[in-house]
Amino acid sequence: MKTFGLVGKNIDYSFSRTYFTDKFKKEDLNCVYKNFDIHSIDEFDAIFKSSNEISGLNVTIPYKEAVLPFLDALDADAQSIGAVNTIKIQNGKRIGY
Repeated sequence: MKTFGLVGKNIDYSFSRTYFTDKFKKEDLNCVYKNFDIHSIDEFDAIFKSSNEISGLNVTIPYKEAVLPFLDALDADAQSIGAVNTIKIQNGKRIGY
């Protein structure tokens, strides 16, 4: 099962988990969407230890910039902006968009 999720701090308020859970069910996709509520960016790598099936993440404040050193590559727009909204996991590499 593919895992997707939201990375942020104090994100219980977010509608993303409910939205994507409903969307995956409606589209009959074998996927799950989780909230990864971390108190420090230093906890970012632990997300991947908790689930080895992560395919992508949405990133919210306060980590849009702080997550950059944890990524393997950035697309041109993310590079010029200096922040990411989305991380795609492809062939074990973390790519920021």
